[in-house]
Amino acid sequence: MSSLQWIQAHLPGLAVDVFRLSLWLVALTILFLPLERFFGERHPGRSRRELCSDLGFYFISSLVPAMLLAAPMALIAVAGQRWLPEAVPSTLSALPLWSKVLLVLLLGEVGTYWGHRLSHEIPWLWRFHAVHHSTANLYFLANTRTHPVDMVVTRLFGMTPLYLLGMAGTGVAGSAAPVLLLLTGTVWGFFIHANVRWRFGPLEWLVATPAFHHWHHSKIEHINRNYAATLPVLDLLFGTYHLPREWPDACGIEQTMPASLAGQLLAPWRSATSAPRDMQETAK
Repeated sequence: MSSLQWIQAHLPGLAVDVFRLSLWLVALTILFLPLERFFGERHPGRSRRELCSDLGFYFISSLVPAMLLAAPMALIAVAGQRWLPEAVPSTLSALPLWSKVLLVLLLGEVGTYWGHRLSHEIPWLWRFHAVHHSTANLYFLANTRTHPVDMVVTRLFGMTPLYLLGMAGTGVAGSAAPVLLLLTGTVWGFFIHANVRWRFGPLEWLVATPAFHHWHHSKIEHINRNYAATLPVLDLLFGTYHLPREWPDACGIEQTMPASLAGQLLAPWRSATSAPRDMQETAK
């Protein structure tokens, strides 16, 4: 019996998930720390409190949303089975595997784009999303500094089309569809948040890069641009694309966010966080 099989046999499911996440965190650290050290911008060191907060968000963002989404996704799947014409899921199931995979990624990306965009445009959603934007110096763990409410909203938008159309049922492109979508978005999310000053030339028109996403995190201007997680073409189509040659001067938000994990989790419930400035100016 392997060590992982022993752990699965003797520990409860949550403990196994925490163990796997810990291994994944070690791998991410080994990968990104040298890259950020040699290819990133020099930033002031993070306080122990901020680092502990980000580590807490890493585990919360990986565990809590899945628990909260299980029931809504099941209801959406049932609604799709009852209301959609039978020809829709049967046609989709007959597609070749490669086209199913591409369709899953495209539908999920479009849904995630609009969930992300609405988190900027709807004030009460921005209060939760502002926690993610509060990171002043981006690095790979900024990817998971996300309030659970914010992550649930974004994932609902990304996964609802898959469950509604019956693409999250059985089979390789069925039950694996949500996993594929979340895995792709999460892995790429660590990269585009990383503190690496790389540019990729023409490839930046095809796939999101650190430069593309760092502009989304700019402190004042262009914070309401570049919503796509992996496909910049969506921002081109919907008029939110921005990628000059230079990098943003500063990242973060104008308001002060508590440094502690508990403070950031409670902040959206206690007081309103004003919308990003360029969105306010657009609304005038």
